[in-house]
Amino acid sequence: MRIHESIDVGAPAAAVWDVITDPVQLLYVLHNSTLWEPVDDPRGGIGARYRTRMRVGSAEVGGLVEVVEWDPGRDLAWTSVTGVDQRGRWRLRERVPGRTHVELRFAGGVAGAGLGGWLAEQVAARYIADNTRRSVVLLKQYVELTERRKAAEARRARAG
Repeated sequence: MRIHESIDVGAPAAAVWDVITDPVQLLYVLHNSTLWEPVDDPRGGIGARYRTRMRVGSAEVGGLVEVVEWDPGRDLAWTSVTGVDQRGRWRLRERVPGRTHVELRFAGGVAGAGLGGWLAEQVAARYIADNTRRSVVLLKQYVELTERRKAAEARRARAG
């Protein structure tokens, strides 16, 4: 299965990057994700590993993933090491100052499981597509709210 969702966020790419690279904040925006936990170095970067879990229907699926691409403010990609076969990518492009186009891509499947695996993949794809669609919307809402709060705090500080 291949899933692709995108959205425009009213914030600089750096603000979006701060959320998608922080495992704590990331759980606020990844719909139905129950775990995104650093295994070793919590600062991220290429080679960083995370334990992941996502609710897919009534099941929680996931495994261990490793970051394979890390271009700060632009691209973050991961692939599975153990567990469910998956690859994912966040792609950020600031098209105009203060406005970022965000893409979340996901690919995965059940390798070598025959007809039963194919059927499970078809059922899971609907849930994962919905989770992905909701995740980009949650990311937009979370980042834009965070940026509005920062701006309000700055105004209060200037006022005195």
